[in-house]
Amino acid sequence: MSFAWTIVAFVVVLAICWRFLGAYMVTVFNGRSTWLSFVERPLYRLLKVDPESEQSWQRYAVSVTMFTGVALLFGYGIFRLQGHLPFNPQHFGAVREDTAWNTVVSFVTNTNWQAYSGETTMSYLSQMGVLALQNFLSAAVGIAVAVALIRGFARRGSKTIGNFWVDFVRSNLYVLLPIAFVAAIVFIGQGALETLSGPAHVHNALTGVDQTLPRGPIASQEVIKQLGTNGGGFFNANGAGPFENPSGLTNFLSIILILCIPVALTYTFGKMVFSVRQGVAILAVMTVLFGGWLTMATVAEHQGNPAVAAAGVTEQPTGNMEGKETRFGAPSSALYNITSTQTSTGSVDSAADSYTAIGGGAMLTGMMLGEVSPGGVGTGLYGILLFAVITVFIGGLMVGRTPEYLGKKIQAREVKLAALGVLVMPITVLVLTAIAVSVHAGRVGPLNAGPHGFSEILYAYTSQTNNNGSGFGGLSANTPFYNITGTIGLLLGRFGMIIPVLALAGSLAAKQVVPASLGTFRTDKPMFAVLLLGIVLIVGALTFFPAVSLGPIVEQFSGGRLF
Repeated sequence: MSFAWTIVAFVVVLAICWRFLGAYMVTVFNGRSTWLSFVERPLYRLLKVDPESEQSWQRYAVSVTMFTGVALLFGYGIFRLQGHLPFNPQHFGAVREDTAWNTVVSFVTNTNWQAYSGETTMSYLSQMGVLALQNFLSAAVGIAVAVALIRGFARRGSKTIGNFWVDFVRSNLYVLLPIAFVAAIVFIGQGALETLSGPAHVHNALTGVDQTLPRGPIASQEVIKQLGTNGGGFFNANGAGPFENPSGLTNFLSIILILCIPVALTYTFGKMVFSVRQGVAILAVMTVLFGGWLTMATVAEHQGNPAVAAAGVTEQPTGNMEGKETRFGAPSSALYNITSTQTSTGSVDSAADSYTAIGGGAMLTGMMLGEVSPGGVGTGLYGILLFAVITVFIGGLMVGRTPEYLGKKIQAREVKLAALGVLVMPITVLVLTAIAVSVHAGRVGPLNAGPHGFSEILYAYTSQTNNNGSGFGGLSANTPFYNITGTIGLLLGRFGMIIPVLALAGSLAAKQVVPASLGTFRTDKPMFAVLLLGIVLIVGALTFFPAVSLGPIVEQFSGGRLF
């Protein structure tokens, strides 16, 4: 299939997901979908939860925090004890303390940053019981928080925003599990591995060499890592390896799985606030941002690799193929990696470190927008809604009246909460990057000197704080310094945003709806979408342009050499 037809199929399939998956999630979170109630009800009894009892935003936030704390302790225990636990045919010992802590925080925060090689570090139990399990659970937390914020906009004079445990269970049971089950069967049919039989030992009769091929329960983890915008791979090669991503169909399906829920949630948002046009306005901004960054990366990778040209290879008709799979090609690889970094997924089917300066810069700066184009499951929607609150506030200043969004007056408390949620990521990234380039333990991490080495450090903290998890490559990140500082970014990037979002939901839910008037700024019109787009770009530029200038931009103007 040509790249043009790939894009056509991509748009058509996502349009179907937007309409029908979005509508389905409305029924799920409004409690009208009950086809799995025979499983759902026993789960509430097990959790000792009354599904009819709703929570204030404070209790909702406490529930999220309590669940996270238990998940962290459980996962850390598995990693440290895996040498004494079953399902360990490779006989791996305990994961090092700082690596174990960084990894469990990474997966619990839906980041899935991996500073290690999974096939040589984690037992089957660790892969299934912590990594794959958290791919479901952390994704469900993101969806639940997004739904709570939607209720904040939709409700009037309410002291509650739903029940976290109900939203969490229904996200897993009705959305993530059914889609992942079907998609895993497709992946297995295409050749992705799914076994507990241990590594395969192969003797090459031609060379006389014995080889050990790692195997494991891969297909099931591969699917949910994409669907839940998680990204952690069973293998270090991630989606570039044939055991995880065996064919062009699975490559295309991976991209669809990554985007389907973030895109569909905009329809869910529109229906739950009683105006689909509001969801369309949000989707339009996401689409323009995604399309712009995809174009940037695709054009850059089509130009060829400057380092290869400098070595005397003047003809590169297929573009920059350094670090890419020949079975996918440069355009499809750019589509996959941009999709992954524009969401909070982080899985890759090609080496980001081998992209051109502008191609790699597209992946880096896409994350710097703040998970809004379209962002991860749940995180993308509540991220762009924070920007929407700031946008209507600025629009109100322009016309000299109290701003309103979806009939709710946006006052000082709401603006402060939105600003806090938006700014916690860039502040954290810039501070951690500054520390890393200022101390010896940070400076010895990059394997490349100059602007490319700086980009490797900046990319690592941007990826972790944005709950993305992709690695630029070329950075020795599995050290106590990067594991500890990275964990700070992981936690602040996740909960420094979730807590303000839930507080905002509670504040909005308590407000009454103000009737629209002639002076009301319509937020379902193109003018609002353009202003929202501008705010996202301006905030991103003001916070990150100086740092980006020291990395990809300097590298590009210095000839774009990668090595």
